[in-house]
Amino acid sequence: MSNKSNKNKLVVPEAREAMDKFKMEAANEVGVDLKKGYNGDLTSREAGSVGGQMVKKMIESYEKKQ
Repeated sequence: MSNKSNKNKLVVPEAREAMDKFKMEAANEVGVDLKKGYNGDLTSREAGSVGGQMVKKMIESYEKKQ
């Protein structure tokens, strides 16, 4: 069951700035022109590339700590 009011909310609101920076870095690495604010003009492929890069970097970070 989905709760739309919780969509895209961070557990720690103070982390928003760090997540935005992380997202911009990931977008830059995959060559997607991400801008602050609304990015609804991105294709699904571009948005997926950014998300995929973020997950890849999170997994790499986790594996380095093990």
